[in-house]
Amino acid sequence: MKAEAGRLGVWTLAMDAQPATRVRELAAEIEELGYGALWVGEEFGRNVLIQAGLLLGATDRLVIGTGIANIFFRDPIAMAAAERSLAEAHPGRFVLGLGGHRVNDGPLMHLGHRVPSGGRAVATMGSYLDAMDAVPLQSPPPAVPSPRVLGALGPKMLDLAGARTGGALPYLVPVAHTEDARARLGADALLAVEQAVVLDPDPGAARDLATAHVAKYLALGGAHVKDMMRFGYTEDELSGAPADRVVDALVAGGGPTALDAIAERVRAHFDAGADHVCLQVLTADRATAPISEWRELAALI
Repeated sequence: MKAEAGRLGVWTLAMDAQPATRVRELAAEIEELGYGALWVGEEFGRNVLIQAGLLLGATDRLVIGTGIANIFFRDPIAMAAAERSLAEAHPGRFVLGLGGHRVNDGPLMHLGHRVPSGGRAVATMGSYLDAMDAVPLQSPPPAVPSPRVLGALGPKMLDLAGARTGGALPYLVPVAHTEDARARLGADALLAVEQAVVLDPDPGAARDLATAHVAKYLALGGAHVKDMMRFGYTEDELSGAPADRVVDALVAGGGPTALDAIAERVRAHFDAGADHVCLQVLTADRATAPISEWRELAALI
């Protein structure tokens, strides 16, 4: 799958706000622009597995990955059946990225597959993988094996990804994390890294976009904060409004030389051991797909 996905891809949630006809058009253009893969996240828009089927049907060569399919949104039987169905119908073009938030209450309340009180994320993921593997699927197997990857951040989850899946799709991480992940996963695993980018030429507006994006995730606490502290960032820098050096480590670009800065960050991830970098464009309007920015970024392919 490393060869099929290529070196550069797109990561986006913007497809959720588009009608299906527009989703098909956007996927076809992303393929035409030369990107190797399109990764779609999952919040409360389309079911990400149905979205993946829509995207696969609209393209011929593009690898489609879930980034990630939330394990708390569906039973392991449903996940395993969808994985096999998509992989069999589109050989060598589907990657199932798995992950999820370890919470039971609040705006991300998970119904169905709930985390036991005091449950650990790694143990929960391991049990979920066991359950998927145990499903006695009766549909035709894919001609080309479909890899799974985990949205892994911490050392134990990265170790699980290396031991039980085809690799990892880390989200919102500094380059230092990429180097650590490669060492833990080994040389053969797929390491696809999400990288947030801003192309706004106004330095102030770009900084505001980047800061708001980082602050949203750090405010949740948990894995992202712990991960940044592993690489030398302090609690003071990570709490409240994140420090500039935190934002700069997690978001690339902004200002009149944005494309050059993004190119430099992508090279840094490759030098640190990434096989593939998927770019998430940050804009002020999340409801509009950033097609003009994807066209501009295609110069990096």
